[in-house]
Amino acid sequence: MGASLNEIKQRIASTKKTSQITKAMQMVSAAKLTKSEVASKNFQEYAAKIRSIVTHLVASQLSDLEELTDDPNYPELNEYHAMLTNRPIKKTGYIVITSDKGLVGGYNSSILKQTMTMLQDDHENQEEYVLIAIGSVGADFFKTRGYNIAYELRGLTDQPSFDEVRKIVSAATAMFDSEVFDELYVCYNHHINSLTSQFRVEKMLPISDLDPDEDTGFEQEYILEPSKEAILDHLLPQYAESLIYGAIIDAKTAEHAAGMTAMKTATDNAKTIISDLTISYNRARQGAITQEITEIVAGAAALE
Repeated sequence: MGASLNEIKQRIASTKKTSQITKAMQMVSAAKLTKSEVASKNFQEYAAKIRSIVTHLVASQLSDLEELTDDPNYPELNEYHAMLTNRPIKKTGYIVITSDKGLVGGYNSSILKQTMTMLQDDHENQEEYVLIAIGSVGADFFKTRGYNIAYELRGLTDQPSFDEVRKIVSAATAMFDSEVFDELYVCYNHHINSLTSQFRVEKMLPISDLDPDEDTGFEQEYILEPSKEAILDHLLPQYAESLIYGAIIDAKTAEHAAGMTAMKTATDNAKTIISDLTISYNRARQGAITQEITEIVAGAAALE
């Protein structure tokens, strides 16, 4: 019985240490989540502004070309707005955003499982799509299964700056421009709140979510130098890059929330185990005491 008591005491001690570690990791993830939510909010303000500017320029261009044709695929329109025009889909690009490490509950498995289901449902073979992986978990997952990854990015910081992801988002827009793929989607977990995230597949290229009817922020026409077309040639890739960057920030926020929730669950489970072990220890200890008393009483009775 003594050995059993020592074993239970050791398990209680080790579980308490684990609980302290998971509690600390929960607090760290909570702090990271707070910072990410602030960064995401700040980005939304920037995204709204650049969207307003792009929408204004695009609406103006469309207005200039309405007299030529009502067909959005008209050649002259394509020449000025390659990133806005749908073209025949020969190959599709997917940016899959996962974490660089574990301890985030079902965050990564949810993304990868649903991405795989989507690929199998929408494509007949791997020749129909190109994968770009952000995060070690996703990159290793696809490489292990023999998928060809056109580009990958590992080791993002907890609060990634645009400079960190500039290379991969620029590469993605360049691949679209050079027709490596004809449309681009981003697959990631969207942050809803600290307890909930939602798998999303958002179309990034060609840019199709701009509505000319939203052009209400500018009442006067401006004289632009250089031309609107030249400005859009520079502004549209930046806008597309900002959309991808926004998805990365959103995914990082969801990752920190998942990490916080996973560590809280681990801490709660550790407390439950400690409680159960403490009860077992007390019962074993009470049993040992009872046995000792019984032996003493039996010994005393034998002497009589």
